[in-house]
Amino acid sequence: MATTTIDHRSPHQVQVHTTTTQRIEGRANAPRRGGYDVSGGGVKTLFPEKGPSTSQILAILAGIPIGGTLLLLSGLSLLGTLIGLAIATPVFIFFSPVIVPAAITIALAVTGILTAGACGLTGLMSLSWIISYIRQVHGTVPEQLDSAKQRVADMADYVGQKTKDAGQEIQNKAQDVKRSS
Repeated sequence: MATTTIDHRSPHQVQVHTTTTQRIEGRANAPRRGGYDVSGGGVKTLFPEKGPSTSQILAILAGIPIGGTLLLLSGLSLLGTLIGLAIATPVFIFFSPVIVPAAITIALAVTGILTAGACGLTGLMSLSWIISYIRQVHGTVPEQLDSAKQRVADMADYVGQKTKDAGQEIQNKAQDVKRSS
């Protein structure tokens, strides 16, 4: 629904006020702002009703393999560290007087655990980033496009009406000139 206000003192100024209405939970024409139901009870979803956009699909296709690979590396690193620690512990106990191998074993165990944690954390962070990116893209771009389309349509209607009025005025003046001559 669009309302147009024309200031007659300055014919070049147009004010266009638009409101968006959508069907929400069985209620027709409930006003919405920013993806949330203003009248209460509405919830913003992760994906639009018409399906995911191309950028969302590309983000998922790029992010899932990266996050999955990092999680796999994290698991493999943790598994290797635990196996190495299980093998090194009896050797450490048997050769306890030797300090250098013990220090190397402890350093390798700590490095393995830290690497596993870092890979796991990076994988979870990348999946979290993908979800927040999809939510941001879904919330802003479609609403901006709809608003821009509505403004262009309203301006086209206004320009068409002004052109029609100017043409009618020219015809009236032409008829007045014909009658007077």
